[in-house]
Amino acid sequence: MSSNTYVEAEIWTVAQTEQGNVVLVRPKGAEVAVPIFIGQLETQSILIGLGKVDVPRPLTHDLLMAILRDLGIALERIEICDLRDGTFFSRLILSSPGGKREIDARPSDAIALAVRVACPVYIAEQIVEDAGIPIDSLREAAVTGEESLRNVAKDSERERLRKDLEEAIAEEDYERAATIRDRLKLI
Repeated sequence: MSSNTYVEAEIWTVAQTEQGNVVLVRPKGAEVAVPIFIGQLETQSILIGLGKVDVPRPLTHDLLMAILRDLGIALERIEICDLRDGTFFSRLILSSPGGKREIDARPSDAIALAVRVACPVYIAEQIVEDAGIPIDSLREAAVTGEESLRNVAKDSERERLRKDLEEAIAEEDYERAATIRDRLKLI
């Protein structure tokens, strides 16, 4: 599902839910956000970076940024570039006197680095279409407490998979349709 069309985004918020921690990536000016569930340590690192908190000793993400700086390499931007089987993929776009490079990274690590240097965050439009959740649904879930963010995300995933299933059947790709059907049963 890799897309070459990206939109600039922001780290809208980091939240704790009953099912775990989530970072919400919101395309600038959009009324949707993409939830990416992350681990506790990554959550702490992102929050420390967002808060510009000074730590007595460098954390892993601080250390990596110091190494890049000393080598004359700049983190130009991050791209959340793919979503496959419920897993998000991202990459770091680095620049140095020798040119630009792309390096694969987990979105949580890429975001933790991006917030430290305030570099732009981009997300593939296809990911926003497939996994974006309306902001109003997220606000309602947070206010009412009746529906967890995970359930809102699952509903969005179900809808995306149903659309993919219809497409696979229309294309007579029955093997792919069976795989999608099986994934739908697990949600």
